[in-house]
Amino acid sequence: MKNWEPDKWKHFWVGIPLGLFLISAPGYFIQIGFISSLLIALISLIAICYGFELVSLITGRGHYDMMDVVAGVAGGILGIAAGCFFIAN
Repeated sequence: MKNWEPDKWKHFWVGIPLGLFLISAPGYFIQIGFISSLLIALISLIAICYGFELVSLITGRGHYDMMDVVAGVAGGILGIAAGCFFIAN
């Protein structure tokens, strides 16, 4: 990860609060269990990160790069993990 370009780090850092939001929102708004919240958060995280890159590809505004998706998901997983700690306590 230390060889990532600055753009990848931006995706990583944006992924952290996104993951925090995605793990906390399902349980708060629709009162579901922890495992269901976790699955919804992970699926949503991947869909949002890939969707952002897909929009860049379709519109031509931005640069389509799957490593941006990987960086965003990596940050999001870190955010989800942090959120799990707070939810569990």
